[in-house]
Amino acid sequence: MTNTLPTQTLRRIVRFSINPDGSNSGHNSFAGKPSIHGFAHYYEIRLSINGYPDPNTGYIVGIQEIDSIVRDELVPLISKQIETDPTQHPGLILPMLFATTQSHIKHQLVELSWTLSPYYHLEMTRSTHNSNSILLRQRFEFAAAHRLHSPALSDQENAQYFGKCNNLHGHGHNYQIEPCIEVPLSSLEDKDVQSEIQTVVNSILLDHLDHKFLNIDCEWFDQTRGGVIPSVENITRVCFDQLKDPIAQIAQGIRLVSMTAWETEKTSSIYPPQAP
Repeated sequence: MTNTLPTQTLRRIVRFSINPDGSNSGHNSFAGKPSIHGFAHYYEIRLSINGYPDPNTGYIVGIQEIDSIVRDELVPLISKQIETDPTQHPGLILPMLFATTQSHIKHQLVELSWTLSPYYHLEMTRSTHNSNSILLRQRFEFAAAHRLHSPALSDQENAQYFGKCNNLHGHGHNYQIEPCIEVPLSSLEDKDVQSEIQTVVNSILLDHLDHKFLNIDCEWFDQTRGGVIPSVENITRVCFDQLKDPIAQIAQGIRLVSMTAWETEKTSSIYPPQAP
């Protein structure tokens, strides 16, 4: 019987702790199973799987099956690595985690994302798996003020269009930015890539943005010097453009894939845009 249902993507997040005493107790699957004991490592793994929902069950893969793969197959691999070589970059075992997961499901694994902290993520997709690389996402923050005002509009039009954001003396945000960087596995073995990325982001972006009135203090957004309106969309694109070449200079094969910027927790922008 031919499956007439469209292909879809199922995503599942599995939370777990790796405890120093090896304990495996606890049943709160939302907060993490096993539960934390002592000075534990707490992680999340997200799997994205493409497939056709079964016409009888409506499932692509049962979530209990996904949870079992992570807890029974991946957690022991991560635990062993922590025990044998905790100084190794965790990205180096992503190919093993990806291949192990794929071997246990009949559908196509398209992404494995490993959250090491709320602000630091490692990802492997089918394309990066084939190219022996990973995606590294790390968030940074800066506080800045800006004013949204277009010289192409009258003062009245600016006030009507931008509202309070057109306040003459500006207003502030605690911005967050997250570069997504493709890193070859070979670079993870040879260099302290994470530290070098942090150094570049700080020197190229944060030193120019943090605690600044963007319209005046930063030439990228000073329209009297050829800058653009400091909307979250423009901030995202400018940050990408400024960071792209310096990131590529860290090591051969490293490239900036995209930039995400948050103006508030409810408003963010991605550049270049995500594929439909």
